[in-house]
Amino acid sequence: MNIGVYGTLVAASLVLLLGEKLIERVGFLRTYSIPAPVVGGLIVAVAVLIVRAASHVEVRFDSALQVPLMLAFFSTIGLNADMASLKSGGPVLIKFLALVSGLLISQNVVGILLAFALGVDPLYGLLVGSITLAGGHGTGAAWSQVFTEHHGLQSATEIAIGCATFGLVMGGVLGGPIARLLMRKIGDDERQRIKDQEEQTLVFEEPKAEQPTTPAAFITTLALISVCLTAGEIVADGLAGTPIELPTFVCVLFVGVVLNNGLALMGVRLEQHAVALLGNVSLALFLAMALMRLDLWELAELAPPVAAILAAQTALMAVYAVFVTFPTMGRNYDAVVLSAAHCGLGLGATPTAIANMQAVTNRFGPSHIAFLIVPMIGAFFMDIINAIVIKLFLALPIFH
Repeated sequence: MNIGVYGTLVAASLVLLLGEKLIERVGFLRTYSIPAPVVGGLIVAVAVLIVRAASHVEVRFDSALQVPLMLAFFSTIGLNADMASLKSGGPVLIKFLALVSGLLISQNVVGILLAFALGVDPLYGLLVGSITLAGGHGTGAAWSQVFTEHHGLQSATEIAIGCATFGLVMGGVLGGPIARLLMRKIGDDERQRIKDQEEQTLVFEEPKAEQPTTPAAFITTLALISVCLTAGEIVADGLAGTPIELPTFVCVLFVGVVLNNGLALMGVRLEQHAVALLGNVSLALFLAMALMRLDLWELAELAPPVAAILAAQTALMAVYAVFVTFPTMGRNYDAVVLSAAHCGLGLGATPTAIANMQAVTNRFGPSHIAFLIVPMIGAFFMDIINAIVIKLFLALPIFH
């Protein structure tokens, strides 16, 4: 049964409303800061799985809006990026970037070692590492094709899709509980600091807050987003096949950064409330569509060795966030939010990391530095570093 683009949009909207209502009514979901798109999206994905198993009817939602919504979200990240603010957060950005890089390496080491221990091709360990977890569906699909064509790895594409699906789910589920655990480790002085800065929230920190805007500001922002999408696709097409080829969403974000700071130099200030409104709506709808379209049965079909490696990768992410990310980033509230975000980045995707941060800050209070650096690292630096890490591992003698 195929559901068209309008039906899919209605379903995604209902998924978000369902998630919000359940979070209001179920204390467990509030306590552990589970994002609304994750709650509603997983319920729909499970319902689709049950329908498929009981009646052999496969429900398919239209994906036409999913990529444009993702690109619109990344364009608003760029349109919100102030170079002066990014410069002020430079030392923290570099430190967190080093942590992100460390996790990418650790994921591949764990994957390869477990592949040897379980007696399977070490390429499977690499595939169930940073390729599909930090890289997501796009990176997983691209590298699985390489592994199949050049290394003869069987079922690489199916495994990559299943692992990326698992990561997207766990990235959204793990962040909240990790944040709750770490909140117990911060002192009373830090809790008071959070309260003192609540009046100075950034535009993406409170997705449920009313954003005052006007039709003119809304239309202007929508036009700027359209410029980012159009120019970003042109840049991505121009870089395709070159040594500096980049994903479209990175190019879209880059155009947004240039546009925002270029207009600022000319004395034109964007209506950031309108940017926040459109950005948060795009993010929520994208995540709802992504999660409700998950083919959960693909997880059940994963081979036992792959499932074992995924379980170990989940444990690695939790341990890394608690014992590496949190203390390295300062053992304060910002470190809590960054640790929750790292769960989204390390297992899911940048939108998942943002959703984790919003769920945590909505419950405990704002974290300016987290919302300043995570979008830029997740959307720009992480893909580049992951590509370098993957190629370095593939250069090892065990793969030749």
